[in-house]
Amino acid sequence: MVAVLGLGVVPADTPILRADDLGALRGDGIFETMHVRASRAALLDEHLDRMTVSAQRLDLTPPPRADLADLVSATAAAWPADQEGMLRLVLTRGAETPPGPPTVFATVTAVPDSMRQARTAGVALLTASLGLPADLRRGAPWLLGGAKTLSYAVNMASQRWAQAAGADDVLWVSSDGYALEAPTSTLVWLDGKVLCTVPVEATGILAGTTAAWLLKHAPDLGFTADERMIAPSALLAADGAWLTSSVRGAAPIRTVDGAPVTQDDAVTAAIATLLGFDLP
Repeated sequence: MVAVLGLGVVPADTPILRADDLGALRGDGIFETMHVRASRAALLDEHLDRMTVSAQRLDLTPPPRADLADLVSATAAAWPADQEGMLRLVLTRGAETPPGPPTVFATVTAVPDSMRQARTAGVALLTASLGLPADLRRGAPWLLGGAKTLSYAVNMASQRWAQAAGADDVLWVSSDGYALEAPTSTLVWLDGKVLCTVPVEATGILAGTTAAWLLKHAPDLGFTADERMIAPSALLAADGAWLTSSVRGAAPIRTVDGAPVTQDDAVTAAIATLLGFDLP
């Protein structure tokens, strides 16, 4: 399903990008991915908040927030209520010559079975260095830390590398030895009764909407919440660890570099229920 700002839902084969659109040519744009259930986009306000931050960091001027919200809501409403959907809201810088207004569109596709299955089967991770210290992006705005941009070639290459090696995903690690994030998800772990994630401001990682909502509601699970730095090896001694994302929910991390991670499937099920996800 495809929808365009100002036009609404259009046939999926409708041309919507110029050949010189900077989003296609240079990855110069931003996006958000949302989970659609019961024909509604989950955490819409939180995703639009993050898109606002991304736009500021790329010096993009987005359309009015209400217009973006209406586009998302109308697109989600047209998706079958009994089917999980993955909605992407995309905003590019527009045409290169002459400079045009931003291109804004949304797409919805069915959630892949692999994402649904990962909610219980979990994921095997390989660590991969980003080649920079954990705090570098905080003082280097040109690295676009915390912006969800269309420039995802490195993200996808990281996942392909891990899958070619027999794993499911990657855990990016700083050059000074700290776990940061995964290419399309946020790291969350349990230390006793404390649900933790990596500090956003200190590291420049992407602020995970699902992780933030989960930690905000940690007391509903009997936990408190905290932001901490952690070495990948320390995850092996945690009381549980997950990759969280808008569509996958919370996928339990089963191994890191082949070493097993302690997991409590009852906690995983409780997290899924809190987030509103069905487990296969």
